[in-house]
Amino acid sequence: MKITVVRPQDLGEAESQRWREIQKASPSLDNPFLSVDFALAMGRLRDHVRVAVIEDGGEIAGFLPHERHGFGVGRPLGGHLTTCQGLISVPELKIDPRDLLRACGLSAIDFDHLVAGQPTFAPYETDVRPAPVMDLSGGFDAYVERVRAGSAKNYKTVRYKERKLGRERGEIRFEWDSADIGTLRAVMAWKSDQYRRTGRVDRFAQPWIVRLVEELHSRRSDDFAGVLTMVYAGDTPVAGHFGLRTAHTLVGWFPAYDPAYARYSPGIMHHLHMAEHAANAGLHQVDMGKGGREYKEWLKTGVLMIAEARISRPSPVAAAQWLGRVPISRLRTAVVDNPSLFRAADRLLKGYGRARSTLLSRPISHHTAEQSPKAQ
Repeated sequence: MKITVVRPQDLGEAESQRWREIQKASPSLDNPFLSVDFALAMGRLRDHVRVAVIEDGGEIAGFLPHERHGFGVGRPLGGHLTTCQGLISVPELKIDPRDLLRACGLSAIDFDHLVAGQPTFAPYETDVRPAPVMDLSGGFDAYVERVRAGSAKNYKTVRYKERKLGRERGEIRFEWDSADIGTLRAVMAWKSDQYRRTGRVDRFAQPWIVRLVEELHSRRSDDFAGVLTMVYAGDTPVAGHFGLRTAHTLVGWFPAYDPAYARYSPGIMHHLHMAEHAANAGLHQVDMGKGGREYKEWLKTGVLMIAEARISRPSPVAAAQWLGRVPISRLRTAVVDNPSLFRAADRLLKGYGRARSTLLSRPISHHTAEQSPKAQ
């Protein structure tokens, strides 16, 4: 067994092609966040991105894309941005993960969206849970029948609101795979506003994430692409989404809508249109990602298993990282698993977001600033 660590841009064409072959051969790896194209895009924007190339018997058997931060702290590629992490490897590959960490120069690495059941990491899984999927393998009509059978009232309500929006605001129109950069920026602006209103960290306040999304939006290939979608009422955009796809799977990433149209449930309406067009484009599923959102429960018709895991080598850095991350992660999981706690936490964050927005919108008193000794 030989492990070589390189930057993504140092991968040769033969290595990139081998990555694609391994990924296509395993259904559990059918996720764009595990694609070599995503690793290459991240490597162009972030200096700490690395790939461990694992050879067995002279043949490449796997890849581990990851981030190497200070003091040997490891993170999955993309960290909090991604909804799928792990080894891209032949199914039977099993190596000592501590040997893998040592070769990568890492003291520890935490996964929160790990492909469940990988032989190398399975013994270290601390939590395994289902991530909701819109199963389109039988076509959109078959998918809708399953949704209606499971939640007829919700489906009827969404379609009623859609007709109401069409009557009051203009004919409903859906755009699949838009190449318009203005449309993409509208979705990002809505999402930034949502992050701030709900007390979350605004990811688009980081310029590199904006550049990453814009770069991936321009990607067009059979195996990997960014997909931008939008619902319009007349000529007015009301809800959109930017995600990534492989040849068979579209992954939900940045859904957003104009809050002025919130009473029409535009986000759920958008998801149904997106599923229809994804099925027509030959995609087999929409991966909505794990997370406590009620709409995912009644839109889902399948699940994928996602795990949390932590691998570390004995060191002071690994111990300090455990104290800083693991208890918080366990608390977060407990809140997400308890509906009443989740609603309470959501209300608290939204209240914080409103208070923060109010504070930031207040005008600064120039008189006070001029008279303050600290201002001098």
